Amino acid sequence: MKNSYKNLTFPELKSKRDELKKKYMEFRFKMVIGHIDNPLQKRTLRRQIARLNTLIHAQELSLLKEAAGQKSAKSAVAEAK
Repeated sequence: MKNSYKNLTFPELKSKRDELKKKYMEFRFKMVIGHIDNPLQKRTLRRQIARLNTLIHAQELSLLKEAAGQKSAKSAVAEAK
C-alpha cells in the first residue's frame, strides 16, 4: 500500500517526513524495549521516508532550475536592450 504524496506541497512534504522520522525513532525504541506486534512496520516506515526524501529532492531541483531559468531570462532581456 503506497501512500500518495505527489499532490502535497513542499512544506507539507517536509512536515510529513519529520513526522514519519519521529514515528520511526519511537518505533525503534519500542523494538528494543519490548514486544512489537508488526516488526515489518519498521521497513514500511523507512521506505515511506525514502519516498518522501525523493519527492523533496525532486522539488528542490525543480525550484533550482526555475530560479536559474529566471536568472538567464532576466540576463537575456538585459542583453536584448
